[in-house]
Amino acid sequence: MAAQCVTKVELTIACTNLLDKDVGSKSDPLCVLLQNTSGQQWYEVDRTERVKNSLNPKFAKKFLIDYYFELVQKLKFGIYDIDNKTFDLNDDDFLGEFECTLGQIVSSRTLTKPLVLKNGRPAGRGSITVTAEEVKDNRMVVFEVEARKLDNKDFFGKSDPYLEFHKQTGDGNWVMVHRTEVIKNNLNPVWRPFKISLNSLCYSDMDKSIKVECYDYDSDGSHDLIGSFQTTMSKLKEASRSSPVEFECINEKKRQKKKTYKNSGIVSVKHCEVSDIFRYDSGFKCSGITTLI
Repeated sequence: MAAQCVTKVELTIACTNLLDKDVGSKSDPLCVLLQNTSGQQWYEVDRTERVKNSLNPKFAKKFLIDYYFELVQKLKFGIYDIDNKTFDLNDDDFLGEFECTLGQIVSSRTLTKPLVLKNGRPAGRGSITVTAEEVKDNRMVVFEVEARKLDNKDFFGKSDPYLEFHKQTGDGNWVMVHRTEVIKNNLNPVWRPFKISLNSLCYSDMDKSIKVECYDYDSDGSHDLIGSFQTTMSKLKEASRSSPVEFECINEKKRQKKKTYKNSGIVSVKHCEVSDIFRYDSGFKCSGITTLI
């Protein structure tokens, strides 16, 4: 049997104008990826995180999938409004779906299409954007990050901060690649250790700009920007527990209004390690199936 040519592809998902199924708030969408093996049989490959109170979600979780050059791989992206803790999606509101082949996504690189309901009718004005990127590097970056003296954005209590990491594309736009958990009611948060693939973070370019934004989470989805900074992996990987790398969190609007403005807090990277512990086989191969280790 001849070997098949295969590469690893990372899919990024975003939606706009989703149906609003919630009363008194907005939908809490999640995207599930299904793959067709034969006939009408679909199986779940993976699902994103749930984004609370958003009709225009940008999902941080990426889908990693094998792309076989010589096969037609049918994919379906289903969007659901999640209002309970069960894993089963049958008890959640369906917001629309999009069906295509992986080849169509890879050839387009970025594909934006309308969402449809089970009966084939439009799901309102809802649309989905799927962006494909070949994974050429198997390394991961492990982070330990905390912050101190963040601005308080809440009238009652304290800010509920979280971080978003963004990479810069060739056309100068920023794409979110990771979102941390929310730390409730804390101006000096310590986030759980997390990992991001080096390819996702900066295209494996140590000198490529990385933007980190710090937000105050609001349950209605109107998250407030506390501040941001830009850096590179060359700078980040200097961090160690004995000598963290620190960045001033700057809110440009606040700085322009206030002459005595210094910063909106300090983000401290205590540990940043490039590692292949979590590696997967990637890149162009003609040696059969590549799988996660």
